[in-house]
Amino acid sequence: MRVECQDDLWYLAKLCLENRFFGMLGARRDQTTGGQEGERAKSAERKKAWIKLKIEHAEFQTFGENLRIHGIIEEAPFDKGLHHTHLVETGDEFELESDGGFLLHDIDLIERSVSSSGRANVAILVVEHDEISLYEVTGRGMREVTSWSMRGGGKYHGIKQLDSIHLAFFNKAAKECNELIDSSIPMVICGPGHSREKISGSLHHETKRLVATSIGGRSAANEILSKNLGGDLLKEHAIVTETALLEEAWRRMATGGAVTYGKVSLRACLDSGNIETFLITADLLREDEEWIQFVNGLDEIGAKFVQCSSDHDAGQQLIGMGGAVALLRYKVE
Repeated sequence: MRVECQDDLWYLAKLCLENRFFGMLGARRDQTTGGQEGERAKSAERKKAWIKLKIEHAEFQTFGENLRIHGIIEEAPFDKGLHHTHLVETGDEFELESDGGFLLHDIDLIERSVSSSGRANVAILVVEHDEISLYEVTGRGMREVTSWSMRGGGKYHGIKQLDSIHLAFFNKAAKECNELIDSSIPMVICGPGHSREKISGSLHHETKRLVATSIGGRSAANEILSKNLGGDLLKEHAIVTETALLEEAWRRMATGGAVTYGKVSLRACLDSGNIETFLITADLLREDEEWIQFVNGLDEIGAKFVQCSSDHDAGQQLIGMGGAVALLRYKVE
């Protein structure tokens, strides 16, 4: 397989579990080429070769540019049995093997990675009259890039001077935003009021969409995701689907609707065929054998399941609820 975009690294990190095998081209010093040359020490040559590891663990930070896979060399021209780390980046080709094959939830992730590959990151700029926040959204996460604020005290100097202060504030934010986010990345410019319209013309991004939100700050960015207010810019991103489903779960909880969580209640609903959609963090599914068996039983009752990222606000809320929740077909009394 090939890593085609940054999101693929997130999927791959979830698949690189302990005792699986990962192979790709890597560079390593061949100690047999070192030694003494005349009166000077000769350093070992760095050779490129196909190196297959038995995985010990993988390290990846969402929005990072590479994935680090640590393990023991299983196959290579030299240094078999020693530790090695593969640094995986966009464009790299690799092989991933699992004794006994891949499980249902692994295949689901692979298929989702293939179908979503190549989706562009999207920027969300939340604009208020005295504060502006910039967020970057990938298929699996959202982070705040930076923010600008003109809040503070001071004397009132009249409408004209206040207008010039606001104009300077918006111009500064737009200039820095153009420097931080490539013009090819689509941008959703949102927020309450009409301040978003004042800054839009100063932004150089090729694709822009102005959207009104009911609130400002980070909550506005979450509103864009949960209600898919970004339209076609975001509709195919996994983060939008996850956030919308989780927001529906929180809404049902608040109104006593058809939703449940907790292992005992979830198992009872599975046994009765009452689960419509099951949401679980991708990490939890790989940490607990019981959840793997649970997911395998969903197909028998025609239920869907979604492996959620924890790298956005709704995903963090899911962790707070124990990491798993189900939307039900009917309310449980």
